[in-house]
Amino acid sequence: MLKKEENKGEHLVVSAEVRIFAFDFKNIDLRKNMLRIAVQSKGRLYDDTMNLLSEADIKVSASKRTLLVQASNFPLEVLYLRDDDIPQSVASGVADIGVVGENEFVERDEDAEIVSRLGFSKCRLSLAIPKEVNYPGLEWFQGKKIATSYPGILRKFMQSHGIDTHIHVITGSVEISPGIGLADAIFDIVSSGSTLVSNNLREVEVVMQSEALLIGNRDMTPEKRDILEQMLFRFKAVKDAEDKKYVRMNAPKARLEEIINVLPGLKSPTIIPLADEEWCSVHTVLDEKRFWEIIGKLKEMGAQGILVTPIEKMIL
Repeated sequence: MLKKEENKGEHLVVSAEVRIFAFDFKNIDLRKNMLRIAVQSKGRLYDDTMNLLSEADIKVSASKRTLLVQASNFPLEVLYLRDDDIPQSVASGVADIGVVGENEFVERDEDAEIVSRLGFSKCRLSLAIPKEVNYPGLEWFQGKKIATSYPGILRKFMQSHGIDTHIHVITGSVEISPGIGLADAIFDIVSSGSTLVSNNLREVEVVMQSEALLIGNRDMTPEKRDILEQMLFRFKAVKDAEDKKYVRMNAPKARLEEIINVLPGLKSPTIIPLADEEWCSVHTVLDEKRFWEIIGKLKEMGAQGILVTPIEKMIL
């Protein structure tokens, strides 16, 4: 494994022999064609990304003591970095692809392509002010000092609205800035809003929505793009199965047409004859959001023996 070296001035100083595992994956020479993905080294985005890889049956060691870890059953190696280093590492080719928050990707403004929106680690970038302050509108920020870790996004937003502000760039706990007199307001990530409340702040303007993105280097080789497509195929199978239930039931043939009409199946339900000629077995997939509503209707129509199974992966 690659070991991380101590170097305060650099994030990507590595030197060690990489052990190559023998995979059987479409006869690819893995010594030349290993897809490298940059992943945040800790935090919520790290957890969500590693869960997605696991659900896609890509097995990666969870060790955080190494900078570069190779999957044991897929031609992929994971490079652990700080989130703000990921856009540059992908744009420069240090990594082929990377998982990064949309907020960081837009802020860094690096030349990489968005491969896919992953749908997790959702948040928003918002302006917040002390809760006791009267807020008449965006013009309130004219001439105000705003603390943020995202000066690029904030500057463009204010310029687009003709507002002149003083941007104070800060890393770490931005939300404490108004309380200690460092700034009049903040511009920061908001998820639940509980951090704002605990610091006597209130959200007044949402500037952008953010989620995890899979970004890619524009100059990937065809061989690496082929591996990427295989990985995206697995990700889609996992995503399509979210909040879906596989449902089996016994239904009276006399009411079969009514039952089929209330089933929002992917195409049409599967109908299987039973020993009792007046009954059949119906198999379908239901969205969890409408599950109880539809199950109630099915029972009213005489459906019995309803079995529900969660779906792990689904190929459409």
